[in-house]
Amino acid sequence: MAELRRPRVLFLTRYPLAGASSRYRVFQYLPLLQAEGLDCTVQSFMDDRLYALSFAPGRTPAKLWHTLKATVRRLWLLRHWRRYDIVYLQRELLPFGPPWVERWLKRRGLRLVFDYDDALFIAKPSRYNRMASFFRAPGKVRELMGMADLVVAGNNWLRDQAMAVGGHAVTVEVAEDTRRFEGIKRDPTAPITIGWLGSTSTVKYLRLVEPTLKALAARHPELGFELMGGGEFEMPGVPWKLLPWSLEGEVDALSRWHIGLMPLPDEDWARGKSGGKARTYMAAGVVPVCTAIGYNLELLGHRHTGMLCSSAEEWQSALDELVTRPDLRETISKAARVEVSKRFAPETIAAQLAALLKGLVSQDSDGARP
Repeated sequence: MAELRRPRVLFLTRYPLAGASSRYRVFQYLPLLQAEGLDCTVQSFMDDRLYALSFAPGRTPAKLWHTLKATVRRLWLLRHWRRYDIVYLQRELLPFGPPWVERWLKRRGLRLVFDYDDALFIAKPSRYNRMASFFRAPGKVRELMGMADLVVAGNNWLRDQAMAVGGHAVTVEVAEDTRRFEGIKRDPTAPITIGWLGSTSTVKYLRLVEPTLKALAARHPELGFELMGGGEFEMPGVPWKLLPWSLEGEVDALSRWHIGLMPLPDEDWARGKSGGKARTYMAAGVVPVCTAIGYNLELLGHRHTGMLCSSAEEWQSALDELVTRPDLRETISKAARVEVSKRFAPETIAAQLAALLKGLVSQDSDGARP
């Protein structure tokens, strides 16, 4: 009997490996999906140069030029669309304009998967480039959700948003590999360090807990504060040590941290978040202290695998208790690592994703859903 052909999947990501959403939603799964019997090809819309430019203020001509090159590169790849059974869109195929290309591919029989882990259908202005804000088309996201054969959402709230516009949607939570942090051994004599991990677009959320952090720093001058990936951030009264982000530096920084912060505003954009920051803290044995909103309520068990806060008073109480009680920090740290290793193992999530993609390829000719 002839061997069945492996399904061929073209993964089109928004960002290169340095971009967290693409790294977590696609890149980390590729070798595992290959082992599950899929042939995987991947292309990032942004190369490393354009990704770095996207965080720089101004520089519009350079951004336009590199965006044009990225667009040509993506469309040139799609001249070989017949080679693939599925086109897997991690965010939109192009970050601007209507979904003309997606519609064209769909009409030619390709299965389309739309993957998202943020509330992309909510218009958010770019911090760095007004032109980027102008070209964004959040309405396109809802159209893509209805058009795709499958929507893969990072949490149940995002899944429900896709289903509300007629999309066939499932939740696939984001994996986190605890093996990245197996070598971490914190110095018991080192000062307690509170950290924040993120990007220049999300560091503004630390302002939500600024009074609490200032008061905490005043009460406990021995505390260390480290901020990775937030750029040139200042908070007078809190001695933040600013660190540039890198994949290797992330592990090094988390090995020093005891408490990790994840404040969020009470808005739908925050409800679309899929807990990446908190899950990374958990995997590294850093106690996450998070706003009690959206997916955080599903991710964390309060006082078991993290701390959930709904008010300034709760933020102050949680941080004070964690600073003064090493026994509580240790208990939560261990429980959080166990939770991540069991619930979010990359092999487990990749197997779920592989089953969904194989199901799409094997759909009945009448269009029955897998």
